[in-house]
Amino acid sequence: MAAVDPTSVERGRRAARTGQASDVPAWLQGLPVSWWVVGVILLFMPVVANDFILFQIFGWGFILGMIALSLMFLGGYGGMVSLAQMSIAALAGYMIAILGSSGVQTISLNWPWWLAIPVAIFIAAAFATMIGALAVRTEGIYTIMITLAIAAAFFYFTRQNYTIFNGYTGFANVVPPDLFGINWRRSVPFYYLSLACAVIAYCVVVYVSRSPFGLALQGVRDNPRRMAALGFNVFAHRVFAYTFAGAIAAVAGILMAWQNAQISPGTAGLPAVIDILVIAVVGGMKRPIGPFIGALIYVVLRTFAPDILLTLGLSGDRFKLLIGLGFLAIVYWSPDGVLGLWEHWRARRAKAGDPLTRGGDAQ
Repeated sequence: MAAVDPTSVERGRRAARTGQASDVPAWLQGLPVSWWVVGVILLFMPVVANDFILFQIFGWGFILGMIALSLMFLGGYGGMVSLAQMSIAALAGYMIAILGSSGVQTISLNWPWWLAIPVAIFIAAAFATMIGALAVRTEGIYTIMITLAIAAAFFYFTRQNYTIFNGYTGFANVVPPDLFGINWRRSVPFYYLSLACAVIAYCVVVYVSRSPFGLALQGVRDNPRRMAALGFNVFAHRVFAYTFAGAIAAVAGILMAWQNAQISPGTAGLPAVIDILVIAVVGGMKRPIGPFIGALIYVVLRTFAPDILLTLGLSGDRFKLLIGLGFLAIVYWSPDGVLGLWEHWRARRAKAGDPLTRGGDAQ
């Protein structure tokens, strides 16, 4: 008779007592019910939503959320605010048009997708690394200004360079490959593609934030001198944070070029650069889910604000008026964005339900 492993027996007894299967991962057991509900809704969204909602609202929201997520990683975990994340994403979009195929056959190299995509991400991440090597030598407002200067220089360079970036016109007919016989630019396939990339980016950021590197980066954010005294390379941690955030923005930039079927200097213009900062701040800079909430709010306002203004008798061209007012209201009431408002409301609700803190209700 084979020997019985006592460890297996004890594991089975614990599973029987808790009513949980022993083969269910611990991280799945710890997910709240609300996460499962949101996951099911997103998974079956194409059943109830039309093509416009899937492609223009959620698809665009996932892309902007990923770019804002890269900014959130730098700002929330590293204490560094970069205004060059949209430029990094645009560079990846340009590289997928130059290395792959586009309507400008005189410039595009027509590489296969399995080679063009990794190289485009690598070039954008290298660009982010160079930005980080310059930006981490400064602090505060100076970091913001130097990254803003880089974003402005990138915009004007792509607009004036016709040899590589095709100048003001940019590249048209930049579409994803027909992998597995699927047209990935159709609404439903692109929705699932952007959703999958957003979920992977979110999970990777959460994992990295809890890894030794992420914890060290947060230590550098809080007290760089003490971390340096403990033997950590503060400069290397900050620069690698830019590299990691740049890779996330690069993936979003490729999706952005595929969704628009084109890439031009206006993609990385200064208004778009500021929009990413607004999205990250509105959603919240402390949690990775915040940028996606801010992106969804921004896309909905940008899509429907002109109709609201026309209903009020105002010019529909001033749609950013509502976006700006919403931004000011959220920042005024909650510096931590929408998530801060949500946490504040939950704290007040919990305090109101506690008989020891309600004052008159306590006996």
